Amino acid sequence: MSALRSVRGMSLLFAIPATALVVLVLVLGPLTERVEAVDVFGTLRAPGEGAFVAGHRGDGSAAPENTMPAFDLALSGPIEFVETDVQLSSDGVPVLFHDVTLDRTTDGHGSVSDHTAAELARLDAGAWYGKSYAGTRIPTLDAFLARVAESDKKALVELKFGWTVEQVRTVTTLIDRHDVRSRVVLQSFSLDTLANLQVAAARYPRIMLVRELPGDPVPMARQFGVIALATTAAAVQNAPDAVRLLHEAGLGVICYTLNSRDMWSEVRDHGVDGIITDTPGDLESWLAGTGPGTGRAAGSAT
Repeated sequence: MSALRSVRGMSLLFAIPATALVVLVLVLGPLTERVEAVDVFGTLRAPGEGAFVAGHRGDGSAAPENTMPAFDLALSGPIEFVETDVQLSSDGVPVLFHDVTLDRTTDGHGSVSDHTAAELARLDAGAWYGKSYAGTRIPTLDAFLARVAESDKKALVELKFGWTVEQVRTVTTLIDRHDVRSRVVLQSFSLDTLANLQVAAARYPRIMLVRELPGDPVPMARQFGVIALATTAAAVQNAPDAVRLLHEAGLGVICYTLNSRDMWSEVRDHGVDGIITDTPGDLESWLAGTGPGTGRAAGSAT
């Protein structure tokens, strides 16, 4: 994941006039209709409790990232969430892809946004990973949501870069078509996208992605109407009261993208609610083997 804007500019967010906020509330409707963190996460974790596991771009440890084989592995396993990235093709179709350019994980070249959906659908997105995945295609968001709808799992869907209100509505239309509003959480680093999500998707669960946390992140989260913040392990460690303050406000905390037992142990000790990882099977096994009643210390990294 990569942010387009630094959280250091967050102080500018609070310059919105009070009258503008009143108008926004009137447009969005009663706050009581908003989804809360516990509605999606089930509970907010205390320090030492096991976090939910989210497979980063599916299960990238066993199949090419952001492809249907990776999602099928994640959705068929014990983990609760899968995570993915969404961009728009040049003709406005939401597709699942992380990088700005196609070169690293496909046989295509140039920016995703310079290609039509039909052109993207012809690319090989699996051969780079292994011969057995040659011919694997870039999925559309439509196809991914159909697969989520067939499962009992949930999805964290990152909107990459800046999205307009109308572009956000292409996503919410697909979510509603597949009837997965309660199981799909939209998230972004882009402040413009987060603001437009608040207008176009106010009653859909949303997460703010940030690289750093202020001492008290609650006002920042409240301003954008999100149910949680997703950040780095270092950010949680550098703002030791942030998780407690967010939890006291009914807001969740997720950490990305953690692939070592040391990191899993550290953030669990802080009480984060979810961990995004490239190795979801390993994390799930580690949590099962170090939880209460296993005879192993909650903070053990072995």
